[in-house]
Amino acid sequence: MYPAERRLAILSEASAGDGRVSVARLSARLGVTYATIRRDLDDLEREGMLRRQHGGARLIRTLPFELSLPDRRTTEGAERARIAKGVVDLLPQDGVVLLDSGALILSVAEAFPADRDLMIVTNNLPAARLLAGYERLTVLMLPGRVRHLTQASVDEWARARLAGLNVDLAVLGANGVTVDGVTTTIPAEVAVKQAMIAAATRSVLAVTATKFGTRSFCEFADLSDFDVIVTDDRLAQVQRDDLAEIGVTPMIVD
Repeated sequence: MYPAERRLAILSEASAGDGRVSVARLSARLGVTYATIRRDLDDLEREGMLRRQHGGARLIRTLPFELSLPDRRTTEGAERARIAKGVVDLLPQDGVVLLDSGALILSVAEAFPADRDLMIVTNNLPAARLLAGYERLTVLMLPGRVRHLTQASVDEWARARLAGLNVDLAVLGANGVTVDGVTTTIPAEVAVKQAMIAAATRSVLAVTATKFGTRSFCEFADLSDFDVIVTDDRLAQVQRDDLAEIGVTPMIVD
């Protein structure tokens, strides 16, 4: 079997299961030495396909580059609603809250309590429209270029406006989450998300379980940059174990 064929077989095995492959199992199945399998795994890691672990490797799953906000809203509605309720439980009684862009953060806005005197700062245009109808909320929309796909304001105007703010809580979303970092699609989103984290006393990452083990184009934060990570109960045990290895315990909503 040629090296390219072996590597394809390795990726096929990883994709068929929970994403993990072991050197011993692959060696027996493919009829080659442990050393050969280790070299193949090292090559696949350099290509960004696998992440090496003790005794084997784990598949790095990637996402479609970017879906529009309406497309995102057609899937995982029940999970997003449960996560949103978990995030709402973390909101202060008063103060300033930053809301990021994205379908899940819009779900947070839909679950927002109407009985709190909060100031909301957001680059999420649909969320701003919704929350502006709440009598006790003060809503500030960040300036900037509004992206068609996400309905979010980005670029330098948004980043610069965030630079002078001090907020109590920032709630952010992401396109991908691995133990190596939290990712999004384009640099303009990175700049705004990083400015949100820098402006906040506490930061919350709210993501569905399907985002774990996936990577998008641009890294904007480490998991350690967040005080709380909220996700749903579909998070696989292997991913929970990976997070535990780096000392991260997510808040999992049922």
